[in-house]
Amino acid sequence: MAIESFASAKVNLSLHVTGQRNDGYHLLDSLVVFANIGDRLSFDSAPTLSIETSGPFAQGVPVDAGNLVWRAAELAGWTGRIRLEKNLPHGAGIGGGSADAAAVLRQFGGAARAAELGADVPVCLNNAPQRMRGIGDQLDPVRGLPQFELLLVNPHIEVPTGAVFAGLREKTNAPMERILPQFDNLATLCRWLARQRNDLEAPARTIAPQIDDVLAAMDDALLARMSGSGATCFGIYENAAHAEARIRTARPDWWVMRGRCLN
Repeated sequence: MAIESFASAKVNLSLHVTGQRNDGYHLLDSLVVFANIGDRLSFDSAPTLSIETSGPFAQGVPVDAGNLVWRAAELAGWTGRIRLEKNLPHGAGIGGGSADAAAVLRQFGGAARAAELGADVPVCLNNAPQRMRGIGDQLDPVRGLPQFELLLVNPHIEVPTGAVFAGLREKTNAPMERILPQFDNLATLCRWLARQRNDLEAPARTIAPQIDDVLAAMDDALLARMSGSGATCFGIYENAAHAEARIRTARPDWWVMRGRCLN
């Protein structure tokens, strides 16, 4: 019987770029959460490794070692047929490929070597809220976040991560405070988040000005911000159903998905 796994979308509620190492890796301080929106994988053991893709974003997905899923299976020492249902857009700043690779490692082992597959893979091993620092190697659980819904919107644009980092004018910015506060309710969380940043948002908006339109479309959110290196933006809502319907109607050419934050 096939084993099934879910790869949740990763959302950077904040993303502070705090420095750059001599080897070029950027240092981050980010509050990361996950949504019940994502890709689906199923696994059947077999003598050789293969990948089959389906879903709205299957086109262009590698089915060989160019896919992090393949490399994760090799790292775990597992062979078989992987069916990958791609529901998350590519190059979207919500960790699609990293989450897929993490789903493989969760099932078959190799989590200790997750960073070999990319800086975002370790944080995707655990779908609970986390503070991610360093180059993604320092992870601390964040407990007590209030319940809320996330509306994820992408204007069907891929933003190259390297170009976004290259466009960052200042690479040594203030981190979040050393000890995060307790969030008694959603309003408290959003007021605090409003004082935080995504330092990659400005260069991403220069590359893809459509991000401005996405953020403007979520002007009824408690907080709206770009996730990761873009171009996906998120809105925090108590209930995002009305906003989802409104934006889907106004912009049928955009990817719009509503979900809840996984606590």
